[in-house]
Amino acid sequence: MCGGPIESIVSDVSDGSYASLGMYPFDSIVTAWEQLWAVVHGRAPWTPAHLSWTNDVHRDWREPLCVVSHACGWPVAAQLVGQVEVVGAFSLTIPGSRGHEYRSVLIGRDPDVLGRLGEPDLVVAANSQDSLSGWVSLLAGTGLASWPGPIVWTGAHIHSLKALAVGEADLACIDGLSLVHLTNTRPELLAGLHEVGLGPWIPSPAIVVRPDRSQADRQQLAEGFRLAVSDQAIGGPLHFDGFVSLDNAAYEPTLHLIADRGR
Repeated sequence: MCGGPIESIVSDVSDGSYASLGMYPFDSIVTAWEQLWAVVHGRAPWTPAHLSWTNDVHRDWREPLCVVSHACGWPVAAQLVGQVEVVGAFSLTIPGSRGHEYRSVLIGRDPDVLGRLGEPDLVVAANSQDSLSGWVSLLAGTGLASWPGPIVWTGAHIHSLKALAVGEADLACIDGLSLVHLTNTRPELLAGLHEVGLGPWIPSPAIVVRPDRSQADRQQLAEGFRLAVSDQAIGGPLHFDGFVSLDNAAYEPTLHLIADRGR
């Protein structure tokens, strides 16, 4: 998860199914997410009328009752094969993005921290080991196949920044979209920190459904997302200006960013 937890909303569907777009659950954009979903539900009425904020995207990816979710690219390619079907991804308006592709940002306490990569006591903070933007991009961005020093697993990009701010870590790789939202709403977290590099080009997180959803259902979703973000009042706060239809194969190149993600 890229942001921090927000209050859960119970599913309104009698069979218990729900939809969760939880990769960027920042309080400042919850209203925009809910407005977006209202448009999507209008185009895809088989979906729940409201989003559910479960605070556990990893569970959502594998939960049969979760009919639509927001998934990180690495798990889509490496861990969720046969369990989810990619519908597409949002086109971004953040600095340096190109359509639905973007880059994570390497943030350090020391502006010269990349020159210290060989030091065994250099501490890195990362949200999770299956994060494309926070861990795979860190290793690819530093040219390392594994991290030689201590690792602080934080659970979210915002917590990785906090670890840097209080001196618990020296380097982190922060999702580019999360960084824009946090720069706007929590600038104090960036005080005294330095942008020291960039991760590789990666596709933005995928909108996924269960494999048994029909092509017509997936098309309805894609149309709904495109229509929603075409409204500047919705897409603007989320930093989306389009939705690109993709399939699972679009995320397979992420498997080749590094040879070994382990230590």
